[in-house]
Amino acid sequence: MKTRAIATDDKLLSRIRLDPARELIGAQCSGTLLLAKLGPVGDLPACTDLTTKPWIIEAGVDVIDAPFIAHGNGATAGGPCFPISGDLDDRPARLASRCGRGDALCGAGGEKALYVERALGVVAPFVEQAHAIEG
Repeated sequence: MKTRAIATDDKLLSRIRLDPARELIGAQCSGTLLLAKLGPVGDLPACTDLTTKPWIIEAGVDVIDAPFIAHGNGATAGGPCFPISGDLDDRPARLASRCGRGDALCGAGGEKALYVERALGVVAPFVEQAHAIEG
């Protein structure tokens, strides 16, 4: 609820130190705004929720209409039910792979199987891409 205020507080933002060369960095929904302000997103497209989208665009980041995207050591996701927090292993491919197996997916009531199937479809291209690079 206070992400937008935090994103405009240069003193607070200066206390957050991120190193995409050494760390996996992930953001979901309004967290993508913080990444946009801190710099790791750079000129890469990002995902977010509809509420935060205009603020991220205002910060100069291209927002795509997708639930998940990964670039190198970073990933962004949009929507409250697409989990990336707590699943940042040592590579985005592993993040996508874990999501793809359903390990990280929350139950969505009686529609869990449909939810897992949809999430698998979203992350599969990133897993395949990472495997091709690691190949």
